[in-house]
Amino acid sequence: MTQEARQTPRTTDNAGIPVESDEHSLTVSPDGPILLQDHYLLEKMAHFNRERIPERVVHAKGAGAYGVFRVTNDVSQFTRADLFQPGRTTAMLARFSTVAGEQGSPDTWRDPRGFALKFYTDHGNYDLVGNNTPIFFVRDPSKFQDFIRSQKRRPDNGLRDHDMQWDFWTLSPESAHMVTWLMGDRGIPKSYRHMNGYGSHSYLWVNAGGEKFWVKYHVKTDQGIDFLTQADADRIAGEDPDYHRRDLYESIARGEAPTWTLHVQVMPFEDAPTYRFNPFDLTKVWPHGDYPLIEVGRMTLNENPEDYFVHIEQAAFEPSNLVPGIGPSPDKMLLGRLFSYPDTHRYRIGPNYTQLPPNRPRSPVASYAKDGPMRFEAAAVARPYAPNSYGGPAADTAGFGEPAGWATAGEMVRAAYSLHSEDDDWGQPGTLVREVLDDAARDRLVSNVSGHLLDGVSGPVLERAVQYWRAVDKGVGDRIAAAVAVG
Repeated sequence: MTQEARQTPRTTDNAGIPVESDEHSLTVSPDGPILLQDHYLLEKMAHFNRERIPERVVHAKGAGAYGVFRVTNDVSQFTRADLFQPGRTTAMLARFSTVAGEQGSPDTWRDPRGFALKFYTDHGNYDLVGNNTPIFFVRDPSKFQDFIRSQKRRPDNGLRDHDMQWDFWTLSPESAHMVTWLMGDRGIPKSYRHMNGYGSHSYLWVNAGGEKFWVKYHVKTDQGIDFLTQADADRIAGEDPDYHRRDLYESIARGEAPTWTLHVQVMPFEDAPTYRFNPFDLTKVWPHGDYPLIEVGRMTLNENPEDYFVHIEQAAFEPSNLVPGIGPSPDKMLLGRLFSYPDTHRYRIGPNYTQLPPNRPRSPVASYAKDGPMRFEAAAVARPYAPNSYGGPAADTAGFGEPAGWATAGEMVRAAYSLHSEDDDWGQPGTLVREVLDDAARDRLVSNVSGHLLDGVSGPVLERAVQYWRAVDKGVGDRIAAAVAVG
């Protein structure tokens, strides 16, 4: 019987060689010992032992899909980035995730959500790596590792610990804005489809004439913002811990492709030094009254990955993937991430991670990189050094030599940002509580915080937490104090 006539494909090993049996090892007699020359058995066992790559230290559990981004508004006056030019359509990949949980953790834990986008542009991959919040808990990368460890498991008993979380938060007042978001309704989105995404950091845009602008990204869900109550989230965590992953996959499978509209806030380059608070502080938002949203385009996720491990687990997003026309800002957290993200990819999935399907650019690659573990594409040049006189690639300094950067000078210090006129840690979270939340949302905030504090938080930390919330808003702080029986 020919292969074409077979109803099912023939099993082979990983080299494509037909195997003799799907279920029986090679032994000496039916009851005898297994033989070392059973290559297929050894291959199956050895591969199984290596099926898992190290999970991400942060954002370990997630879901994702492919799609397209279409420009709907002309923003070329602000940036020459190819993907944002009028009429452009760019293929893309998105990954959503929880932050603190492990691979097997429930999707509906109260936690920020990662919101990572990869655009396959004509000038290489552009990655926008953010969260479902426009701010973060800390403003200096030196504190990031400590923050994450405070949200993870204790080394002595392997348990998550609310006392660790509140201990860190109450000793880090810059966390107040983000904690207010986390403990509010948006701390548990109804689904990945029902949450916004934000670049969170400030970035630099440069137009074709060399003019520079500071920008913040807002990716607004077209499905509408929706959330789960704490009670519903707790129930779903036990019933379907993969609730958000399942929802995204099934919505695309049934033809209901979710969409988001990308907007930016644009700040003139010259505004930053004298703005009323530091515009590069990741714990702050830019008020829309000062810098209104400008529509850029719409992203549609319409293609589920054919293999989750290949396309989502091995996907590698990094803020250092900045295409011409886009650059970093002086945001200290962003500058730290420019190193930490590609470094963790090299550790987790190897130095040649950009050759994997989800990370492979769809534009030509002419790099001098060579060799290393798991490299399966030949070096792009026969003589891997520059400059060379044998036809190797050369940098296009005339076309892309102008760095998307800024000028700075001063003494080397270890210090917080220089104070602008309205820099403080409590003003914006207080405004969020008093002017953005309605009465029902404030009630849920008090309930969420109180319940969290009553779950194993020690006396001294509990007292600090009450003062923390009174600094955000005295009325809310007093209500939390009454709920947790602290004076």
